[in-house]
Amino acid sequence: MNRRHFLSASAGLALCTALPALAQDRPEADAVAYESLDQLKAIAAKGPAIVYFHADWCPTCRATMVSLRGRWPEIQPGITLVIADYDAETELKARFGVTYQNTYVQVDRNADKLVVWNGGGIEALNTRPQFDY
Repeated sequence: MNRRHFLSASAGLALCTALPALAQDRPEADAVAYESLDQLKAIAAKGPAIVYFHADWCPTCRATMVSLRGRWPEIQPGITLVIADYDAETELKARFGVTYQNTYVQVDRNADKLVVWNGGGIEALNTRPQFDY
């Protein structure tokens, strides 16, 4: 799978050294660009996959990306953030019923939506994802 890491290259992220006991067996959180539904299913088969609908023209989305880059080590291990272009991924938006940018959708192993939320940044990424589905 060709994966583009959005956050690590620009932020020089350090490894998270103080993990909660339950998270120690999980891999580091990761961020990749959305490529296909098959890619999304493969990611979700390994653990929580969360699609983030981002728009370059959206000031809130830009601020969220700055926050994610700066605070990535704080995100709980085990999740993969799949960054989708809000304007380009119209079929994906329709699949999940997404109607505005800065929306997060956690998917199950079949790439069906489990949880949807708008905004919240790192705090939401640390509290909303489901690990037992």
